[in-house]
Amino acid sequence: QVQLVESGGGLVQPGGSLRLSCAASGTIFRFNSMGWFRQAPGKQRELVARVTTSGTTNYQDSVKGRFTISRDNAKNTVYLQMNNLKPEDTAVYYCNRATDPLDYWGKGTLVTVSS
Repeated sequence: QVQLVESGGGLVQPGGSLRLSCAASGTIFRFNSMGWFRQAPGKQRELVARVTTSGTTNYQDSVKGRFTISRDNAKNTVYLQMNNLKPEDTAVYYCNRATDPLDYWGKGTLVTVSS
């Protein structure tokens, strides 16, 4: 059964931090690079960070130095630590396979950065 459950979003002031979590089905997680995506109002969904099965990471330029993606293979969970948040980071955040995402998407978790 496919499962992607994101959590950890919320309202935060500019400069603040949040840590997102995504619990994924083992079948999705175990053999795939995983990614965090986001979709801001009126915009297309975009990939912001990815982590391979061995832990190699890549980031969109706009979040480099502020976001850190990681994974716990024992828990089938991927994390996104977000620091120094900016209003333009406001979006619904989702996780999925980084390459060739599944048609199935979880509900996502809303991150709102506002003073």
